[in-house]
Amino acid sequence: MKVNSISSDLIRGNIDTIILRVLADGDNYGYEIIKAISKKSNSKYELKEPSLYTSLKRLEANDLIRSYWGDESQGGRRKYYKVTPAGLDTFKQNLEDWIIARELIDQLIEQ
Repeated sequence: MKVNSISSDLIRGNIDTIILRVLADGDNYGYEIIKAISKKSNSKYELKEPSLYTSLKRLEANDLIRSYWGDESQGGRRKYYKVTPAGLDTFKQNLEDWIIARELIDQLIEQ
């Protein structure tokens, strides 16, 4: 079961933070990032490739991640992404902001 479009819109604003979270666990390449997000969401959310690569470009332009080419002995070379110290700081700040926002939204909309 996939997340409905309203939930996807809510998630879309946090894609950079989600990607930073995945990369905080270790360097990874595009397809594996998508798989990690799907697995962590119990297959309820699937990040599309265009959204992933748009976010990766933005994160790299802001020096929050760095990319490098892997040394695959079989198949094509893969571009890996690594979170920078600034990226880890940004992730931590975004997480704190999310917790505060979530608590406030819960307070405002719960009955």
